Amino acid sequence: MGKMVEIRMCSDFGDNSLAELAFIHAPVGLVVTQNRVIRECNTAFAQMFGYSRDELCDQLFSILYPSQEEFVNIRDRGVQQLRATNSYWDERIMARKDATLFWCRVRGHTFTPENPLERAVWSFADLSAVRPYLPLTRREREILSHLSDGLTSKEIALKLDISYRTVEVYRAKLLKKFGVSNTGGLFHSLGGIDSEHVVSGNRN
Repeated sequence: MGKMVEIRMCSDFGDNSLAELAFIHAPVGLVVTQNRVIRECNTAFAQMFGYSRDELCDQLFSILYPSQEEFVNIRDRGVQQLRATNSYWDERIMARKDATLFWCRVRGHTFTPENPLERAVWSFADLSAVRPYLPLTRREREILSHLSDGLTSKEIALKLDISYRTVEVYRAKLLKKFGVSNTGGLFHSLGGIDSEHVVSGNRN
């Protein structure tokens, strides 16, 4: 008989099994969270962010975001949809351990639909190969985020307490940066997905 492979889990995940092997060695990043705390993750997830699995275990999920402010503003996105359908996905900018930023696709499933973030599993796919990250200022991320919510320039100006003209200037800069001529082209350049599924910065 071959030697049994022993796997040390950083939380109570049960006895060694094929399911555990599949979780740990899955080619996509997988993470189990409890109230926004990382309780378990697999090798692909840890490597994607530049950490070891031990470094991430029991850490707040906020360490994987560009800033605490951005985490606070988008942390509840998808809660209502998870509660209603137990299915959610979006594409967002995350931060590696070395502070480099990258786009990734996030999909979620909750084990507790009545309180979706109590216990959930998420998959993360690194989109760097198909969508290199273009550096954005904090204000540009705010503008892009509100545009993805379908807000007009006037509505964004009210949200951010800045002038309509300032919003238009930032919008023009974003269009130039992404090499497109309108907001539709902007979101097409972000992967051709509906703006509903783009999470790129602060949300109020």
